[in-house]
Amino acid sequence: MPSAFAPDSLVLNRKLPLWYQVSQSLRASILGRRPDDPLRLPTEDDLAGHYGVSVLTMRQALKELEEEGLISRHRRRGTFIEPAALRGAPVKLLGSVDAIVAQQSGGRTAVLQHGRETLPPEVGEHFPDLAEAVAYRRLRCDESGEPTNWAENFVRPELAARIDLADLERWPMTKVLRDVLGVRISRITDTVEARLAAPETARLLQVPLLSPILHYTGVTYDESGRAVDVVRIHYRGDRFSFTVTMEAR
Repeated sequence: MPSAFAPDSLVLNRKLPLWYQVSQSLRASILGRRPDDPLRLPTEDDLAGHYGVSVLTMRQALKELEEEGLISRHRRRGTFIEPAALRGAPVKLLGSVDAIVAQQSGGRTAVLQHGRETLPPEVGEHFPDLAEAVAYRRLRCDESGEPTNWAENFVRPELAARIDLADLERWPMTKVLRDVLGVRISRITDTVEARLAAPETARLLQVPLLSPILHYTGVTYDESGRAVDVVRIHYRGDRFSFTVTMEAR
């Protein structure tokens, strides 16, 4: 039997539905896969053991990804990643860090530039102890090469010194901070608003000046309550939508 795709690990949050966390973690793994990774997924039993959940929970998670079109399931043959799956499919956000990783995953990412910069006022308010941070600017394109969004992250210098640019071409900053650097993330605050494309955004995303875009701001905090990363992502308005579900308790 051909080798199977190896998904990333997951730390479960018992306050959120397990099937949802598993589906979003597996989704991020699929969207962040290397081109030469196998398309076959492990069996339901193997995946359930990998994530530490029941087979029924795993089955529900796979059903979610199948409905989204990221995987296909074939009786007696197994479950396979769909290589041509739509990368800009909507993501249902329930509040987990893995949901943020999944939302920011997919496509091909290029690091445009990085280096220490004076913090803009709207970013500096989250870093009261810093005058400068290391800024990373990245452009993400779909499989056809069409730009979908560009992001600018501002990261604490001591963390930035440990970041490998190759990781940022594969994974979102949130995943690099948590899974590569070992930062213990306590929460992420998100703001999504409609804006008009400024000249730099219009140029990078190849859209008309002042056309509508989605502007996302995310602030990531470690377990001490200190901001470690502020990201501003500029999405093409015709490529992304967001659904946020709030728990009743």
